[in-house]
Amino acid sequence: MYHNIASVPDGINVYRSLYVSPTKFSRQMAMLRALGYRGLSMSEAMPYLRGERTGRVAVLTLDDGYVDNLESALDTLRRYGFTATCYAVSGYIGRYNAWDEHKLGVRKALMSVDQLRAWHAGGMEVGAHSRTHVRLSQCTDQQQRDEIHGSKAELEDRLGVGVTQFCYPYGDYDERAVDATRDAGYAAATTTDRGRASTGASTDLWRLPRIQVARHHLLPQVAAKVLTGYEDRRA
Repeated sequence: MYHNIASVPDGINVYRSLYVSPTKFSRQMAMLRALGYRGLSMSEAMPYLRGERTGRVAVLTLDDGYVDNLESALDTLRRYGFTATCYAVSGYIGRYNAWDEHKLGVRKALMSVDQLRAWHAGGMEVGAHSRTHVRLSQCTDQQQRDEIHGSKAELEDRLGVGVTQFCYPYGDYDERAVDATRDAGYAAATTTDRGRASTGASTDLWRLPRIQVARHHLLPQVAAKVLTGYEDRRA
């Protein structure tokens, strides 16, 4: 789980962990490749998650749809033959992080329609991250439907591609949100719950855990998170 692939802007004192520099990101992808892993988008990973295929794979996701993902991650991913899923907030396409700007004190640019299309044209996937980046457990049933179903519809309409993956904003979800995600036709959904995803028939594809990679994580720490039960023990 990544967010910004960029250096930390001046003046940010909170959520600095959401930034991974382009150099660190490149080294992390090189490490995965050297260890024999394939970096995959959510859709390409589905056969592995369902237990239909086996292999050494790492599923790569980036939340929110920041412009720096296109500018600083795409070329690196393509260099190693990897794919990734970027979850976009459909109501803020081409705008900025209105949901946490007041906490950060900085506006972070989000990809426009053309930039999301460029991301997709580069072999990557666009997933949905709700319409307005709300806490879904605090929404009414109708609001949840609007956020979850509406995000899929808006992205598909504006991008002209199918959107089959969802990510719960803030990692916040309840049973209603999970049901709404299934009903909307998403193939899977990711959380911010810690741990590595299991595979096979018992896997809950709409409550998938992830491994956060943060600014302060050194390369050996990233390796430990991916290769060992480090994150699983903290689930």
